[in-house]
Amino acid sequence: MVYQLLETVVLTRDLPEHNLVRGDLGAVVEVYEAGVVEVEFVTASGETKAVVTLQEHDVRNLEPSDMPAVRSLR
Repeated sequence: MVYQLLETVVLTRDLPEHNLVRGDLGAVVEVYEAGVVEVEFVTASGETKAVVTLQEHDVRNLEPSDMPAVRSLR
């Protein structure tokens, strides 16, 4: 899969070291060679919580049937 800059993606696995869980939404902020992307995860108020370099299989595209959800980071 080739992702585009600023594309919204869905995390496919938990990243407890970053307090991220499967299903969190992020934005692609850099696309590297060999299937590697950098993704920024932000709170609803726009505060960056993590910028993580991931393999393409760690994220997926949004699907029409996806339902966004909210969770607290407290």
